Amino acid sequence: MGIQFGTDEWVKAVMAALNESPGYAEAAKNWEGDFYFVIDEGASVPETIYLYMDLWHGQCRDAFKVADRSEKSPVFELSAPLKVWRGVLEKKIDPIQGLVTRRLKLKGPMMKVMKAPKAAIELVEACSKLDTEWPA
Repeated sequence: MGIQFGTDEWVKAVMAALNESPGYAEAAKNWEGDFYFVIDEGASVPETIYLYMDLWHGQCRDAFKVADRSEKSPVFELSAPLKVWRGVLEKKIDPIQGLVTRRLKLKGPMMKVMKAPKAAIELVEACSKLDTEWPA
């Protein structure tokens, strides 16, 4: 049985996967920035979910589900509905293409993200290896 997407347990599993990934460590070695990954409220998501990740030079220093959005003030906020997140994590939607086509909505300096496309791809690669249970 997989880990439920959008939970504290899931984002902590992502942190562990990133910290064990040589590909992510190399691709993100110059990256500095923390994120809210936001799953928009929708049919199978009764309220908006905020997952916080502190990404720093190829490592994830912290990751958890945020109870109150005002808990952190990350540099970036990346949001999408569940269907889009699932498409990204199942490698049906390229994360950079998702940004360009605005299926993924970014708050924060877009140019910084565009300078590190390999880091985004490696992050998705680590997530895609998790046994994820999707909300019905």
